[in-house]
Amino acid sequence: MSHPARLGLALVAVLAAGCATPGGAQAPTAQSVVLDSCGKQLTFTGTPQRAVALDQSSTETLLALGLQDRMAGTANVKTKVSPKYADAYAKIPVLSPKILTSEPLRAANPDVVVSGFRELFTADRAGTRDELEALGVPTFVSAVNCPDGTTPAFERLFRDYENLGKIFGVTGKANQLAAEQRRTVAEVQAVKRDPVKVVWVYSVFKGVPYVAGKDGMPSQMSKIAGVTNVFDDLSQEWPEASWEEIARRDPDVIVIGDLSERGNLGDKAAEKLAMMREHPAVSQLKAVRENKIIELNGIEMDPSVRTVDALRAFGAGLDRIDGRG
Repeated sequence: MSHPARLGLALVAVLAAGCATPGGAQAPTAQSVVLDSCGKQLTFTGTPQRAVALDQSSTETLLALGLQDRMAGTANVKTKVSPKYADAYAKIPVLSPKILTSEPLRAANPDVVVSGFRELFTADRAGTRDELEALGVPTFVSAVNCPDGTTPAFERLFRDYENLGKIFGVTGKANQLAAEQRRTVAEVQAVKRDPVKVVWVYSVFKGVPYVAGKDGMPSQMSKIAGVTNVFDDLSQEWPEASWEEIARRDPDVIVIGDLSERGNLGDKAAEKLAMMREHPAVSQLKAVRENKIIELNGIEMDPSVRTVDALRAFGAGLDRIDGRG
């Protein structure tokens, strides 16, 4: 493991040198950016040049902001990154294909660590946020992972873009990305749809379905589209359910997440649909009999820069079922 002093000295050297970019040009400097990130106040007196992303969502967000030249590593990328980021991603060191632990993280000498989930900052994973803070390394956690009870999930996601734009000195790019995605939200929201009930089936493990509860992004996508998530009474993001309970709630539309790249039994959309057609109760649902099914990329059902694509596809699927598309 890298000695903590080595990490701290490396960070001081990077910041004090003005952080030259790989092309030799001087990077823009931040004017003492101070912001709150999931309960931590972060202060940046220089623009980070060695960011490490702990998960796929954070990795793709940084790539969407054009920050690949300032990424010292990524980890825990579960599926192929979006094709639009593939070339940039190929140039970034993969510190771990799975959850990153503290030794390779510290060896990368990051000057900021970005994550979509607080759970990745534990003593047996990347290290606690307090530990990294003591080494002079700020930790940015997505606001989506820290609901405040009032701000919708998409707005918290857009706040991430804007805050990362401030941290890395790319506010124009970040604001443009947030504005583009806000327009998509507004377009889906503007369509007047019949009030239907929807179930979101994310994954199936050992025959047990996991659905969208009220804390997940699909719950807000349902609200934006003017429909109801039938499991909004459950407070988790992806709670365990049962096929019998899904049948009892009798959804008008079924959304199935395709997670083919994970390779587990029940990850493919076709496998989930086959289970539904074979189940004594679920197979009798009108939504199944009349094929009122919407298939979405499973990774896009989690909060990320790509979630707006799932929202757009969801809206289009509802319009098709309504006979609009």
